[in-house]
Amino acid sequence: MRLAKRVADIGESVTLGITSKAKQMAKEGIDVVNFAAGEPDFDTPVHIKQAAIKAINEGFTKYTPSSGMLELREAISKKLKKDNNLDYSPSQIVVSNGAKHALYNIFQAICERGGEVIIPSPYWLSYPAMANLSEAKSVFIKTSAKNNFKITGKDLASKITKNTKCLILNSPSNPTGSLYELNELEEIAKLAVKNKFFVISDEIYERIVYDNKKCISIASLGKDIYGLVITVNGVSKSYSMTGWRIGYAAGPVEVMKAAANVQSHATSNPASISQKAALAALTGDQRCVENMRAEFEKRRDLMISRINKMKNIFCVKPEGAFYIFCDISKLKESSVVIANRLLKEAKVAVIPGEPFGADTFIRLSFAANVGTINIGLDRIGEWLNKNG
Repeated sequence: MRLAKRVADIGESVTLGITSKAKQMAKEGIDVVNFAAGEPDFDTPVHIKQAAIKAINEGFTKYTPSSGMLELREAISKKLKKDNNLDYSPSQIVVSNGAKHALYNIFQAICERGGEVIIPSPYWLSYPAMANLSEAKSVFIKTSAKNNFKITGKDLASKITKNTKCLILNSPSNPTGSLYELNELEEIAKLAVKNKFFVISDEIYERIVYDNKKCISIASLGKDIYGLVITVNGVSKSYSMTGWRIGYAAGPVEVMKAAANVQSHATSNPASISQKAALAALTGDQRCVENMRAEFEKRRDLMISRINKMKNIFCVKPEGAFYIFCDISKLKESSVVIANRLLKEAKVAVIPGEPFGADTFIRLSFAANVGTINIGLDRIGEWLNKNG
């Protein structure tokens, strides 16, 4: 029996695989410091959990509309207006089982065989997989630390063809933490409007930004680009709700209707209880978000200061998300080899850069308390002194 060709090159997510391996080692009594996590280490805020418990106790356990309950879509509409200067009606919003699911729906709705998806590299590893599953071709734009891993208008223009269907833009970025400025987004928007291709704007780390910076939604830059952007976000990262699986997308009516149709035949609605929790997150006290963000910023500063004093490893300061993307090119081994050696020899779990399209880098998450971070960095520093 032969599997479908479109899944032949799709493997397990490397980030989830290494995280799982590190957790298994910990279960076996091995003291592993986990810098591989792609989720906040904080607990979901109490008022959000209480809203879910209330929903269960009140019997809110049935189907909702496939695109999400109206009350939640209305809350998302208000959030997008208040925080992002975006006008989306509830009919332009689809609530999904996480932002990843929202992205998948969009890829299925707008991409097809013969189309091209432009992806800045390094990239979140699921973007090329989603393009492949939609039978589109991934076209990569390589970036470097010199430009904080961001594309320029010139870079983008060089990759646009008559087959370009969309650009995927992730700001703040996983794995690099890069954050696009207004002038940079304006260049990208002009090219999208001129060449009439979509921009999928993945803003899942929107609330986790540093140095008094702000995430700017490219869809807010004018009427013309607004009609070409699908904005994707969710509650997973900002509210430490990764397991609740609630994300959403907002965009042009025809695109969102198509995405809703895809979802209706795949999963139906997101979990009703999780939707109630997400509603509490968006409409409740927002101090929990700032408290987590501020703690992440302290951890980032600690990691940066320590890593850049180590032998044969270097990193630029991320402006958002909760990852440090470290250049390991001086170590002369692939990122997969280095990651496996660190796990085996130093008992520290990191993510290799290879699945992100950057094999001379490793990704470290600072979604861990300061004590754990210091222990992990001690181990990496000692390992580099012996092997660097």
